[in-house]
Amino acid sequence: MIHVGQILFDARSKKGLTLEDVSKAIKIKPQFLSAIEKGEYNKLPSRAYAQGFVRNYIEYLGLPEKETMALFRREFDEEKIYRVLPEGLVGRQDFSIHRTRLSRTIVTIVILLLLLVTYIFYQNRYAFLAPPLEVTSPKEGVVLNGSSVQIIGKTDSNVTVYINNNAVFLEEKGMFKKTVDVFLGKSIIVIRAVNRFGKETKIERHVEVK
Repeated sequence: MIHVGQILFDARSKKGLTLEDVSKAIKIKPQFLSAIEKGEYNKLPSRAYAQGFVRNYIEYLGLPEKETMALFRREFDEEKIYRVLPEGLVGRQDFSIHRTRLSRTIVTIVILLLLLVTYIFYQNRYAFLAPPLEVTSPKEGVVLNGSSVQIIGKTDSNVTVYINNNAVFLEEKGMFKKTVDVFLGKSIIVIRAVNRFGKETKIERHVEVK
């Protein structure tokens, strides 16, 4: 029975090619090509490489792939070929692959958990932190000519805003506006943002009416 290795050797020889020539063309080391020609498949780096190397070699030499690969599969007894390797070595290879896959799985799980924790913390950050509060009007120490002043500011949309202890309606994205009556002389306007967990941020504005 003729072997695939002999077919490849004969085809290469007819084309006047050396193993080095083929190696450069299909990027397979000469020692692996030699092992294929001799039928020494156990000298290939792993089980997965044997079939791929042979197919590439067949295609490069222009041999009929379907028939030649069928012949290769008939003579290629994977269990018998790789049983000649020391059991300890095979075990270490399998363990290494298993360990690599396990490591990747663990890393993926850790990343997903971190993303989940980050998302939960972001959504509930004001359970641990005082809510943001920005008052753009009036400015601190402003002098007014009228009897009222408009309070304009922004905070988180999930909090409650109080101006001088009166709740204020929040518009889209946490914006708020409210007109407050003030009296002649100096007044203190207290703006508070309180979240559902009782965390509070307070800003005072000192104004004067003349």
